[in-house]
Amino acid sequence: MDYVTCTNCTDVIYAIHPVLLLDLLLATLAAMMSHGFKSSKQDFTFGPWRVTAAKTHIMKSKDIERLADEMHMPSLPEMLFGDNVLRIQHTDGFGIEFNAIDALKRVNNMEDSVKVACAQEWQESRADSEHSKEVVKRYDWTYTTDYRGTLLGDELKMKVMPTTERIDMEKLKAREQIMFFEEVLLFEDELHDHGVSMISVKIRVMPTSFFVLLRFFLRVDGVLIRINDTRVYHEGGKNYMLREFSTRESKVSALRHVPPALYTDPNEIAQYLPLRLTECEKLEMPERNLPSGSADMQQ
Repeated sequence: MDYVTCTNCTDVIYAIHPVLLLDLLLATLAAMMSHGFKSSKQDFTFGPWRVTAAKTHIMKSKDIERLADEMHMPSLPEMLFGDNVLRIQHTDGFGIEFNAIDALKRVNNMEDSVKVACAQEWQESRADSEHSKEVVKRYDWTYTTDYRGTLLGDELKMKVMPTTERIDMEKLKAREQIMFFEEVLLFEDELHDHGVSMISVKIRVMPTSFFVLLRFFLRVDGVLIRINDTRVYHEGGKNYMLREFSTRESKVSALRHVPPALYTDPNEIAQYLPLRLTECEKLEMPERNLPSGSADMQQ
């Protein structure tokens, strides 16, 4: 939906007949609701692979409460898209998908991940807030997750192996036709208006490869910023995917040289966060399904 926002149109708006103005407002609201909350499902097939990107509404309160009980957590993210999924599946059944429920299963439900020093900073910076003691709850109230995706398949499943091979980021920068692109939000929480915790996944498919970025982004205002990234890359003709997981984190007090406006943009702030952890893996495909050449990536 394309729309124009007028910032200095007060006189014009009041000149519209009240009934027409109401109709205009209702139509605009309906269009915005449709644009922001309409369920969608996209399927894209290339060679033996099928990508499915499903996006739908936020989970209902009763379902969130039930899930919280099952996970032994006092609460779950306020915007939880339990039916959203990005799935990459081979015709033989194996593959990988990214969903909110499995991401939350990787959250520590016994203790918080923001340690004592940061918790003290949180309490001091929010001493006048009714939520300032939220950190004492026995679960990770930041919903930090090291989720890297869910492997698919019953009889056939990809095998995870450590590797020193890295994703060639320079190759990804090359100009190449993008045949399919989608981004799916899995969950988001504003931490009682004191920051944000969110995880989303996006994919782009090129003629000879595909690339996935799953990103968890945490910002606790005045305390810390954390990014957990999972990158998955597959190049036609190879019998494996590369998966790289990384953690970047910094206390806000160590970012005084960075413009605060960048704190809210994970793409901009990532370069200023020290790298804390990197793990590289191969997701090896079942042997009897070795691709014969790069043609397996063609549409």
